[in-house]
Amino acid sequence: MTAESSEAPERALDVLGALHSTPARRYLAPDPIPESVLWAILDAAIRGPSGGNAQGWGWVVVTDDEIKQRVAAWYRENWEAAYGRRREEFLSGAPTGGLSRRGFLGADHLARHIQEAPVWVFAVLRDAAGSTNPRTGSSIYGAVQQLCLAARAYGIGTSLTTLYGGHEDELRELLGLPADALTMALVPMGYPAKGRWAQPKRRPVEEVVHWNRWGVQRSRGAEGGA
Repeated sequence: MTAESSEAPERALDVLGALHSTPARRYLAPDPIPESVLWAILDAAIRGPSGGNAQGWGWVVVTDDEIKQRVAAWYRENWEAAYGRRREEFLSGAPTGGLSRRGFLGADHLARHIQEAPVWVFAVLRDAAGSTNPRTGSSIYGAVQQLCLAARAYGIGTSLTTLYGGHEDELRELLGLPADALTMALVPMGYPAKGRWAQPKRRPVEEVVHWNRWGVQRSRGAEGGA
């Protein structure tokens, strides 16, 4: 097990500290995650919000190599179709309007090694299979983020992906899901094998925040707060 691993949180992280230092971690070691830690992370995840507090969710924890290998093949198929075939373009460093070179390398590594992550968690929503509501996932994504933040407290890396898509019926059978259920995300989990806990780079908050109407922006610290 890596030096970062522990059956107790690595340190007391305050809420904002965790929020500012939980990037997607795509280089994951195969070291096992203690079951007690996994339970603690899942218990924190289910404290997240759900629509109407209905908690119409389920969490499928996958450690079985046969399941992983099958899903990983779908994942790589989708990765190649969407990004992998443009490898040279991304690695050239030329503006692509999508992934940066570094971002591509991390995502490419995950696509090729996702089955090595010791634990996968599928976030599953009930009564969602026939939904046409584009906001259906809002009933579980808050809890998914809590899963990622709780993992962060234990030094465990995560990333949220849906790139296995297009095989939902096969996945439903593989995981034994109820007919009304739909997976909303896959979160591979593992102790980081590369990289560090750092604040993800983002566009300045002033560029993406609009006040009362789209296009109305102000400088940070300007008078007339909400």
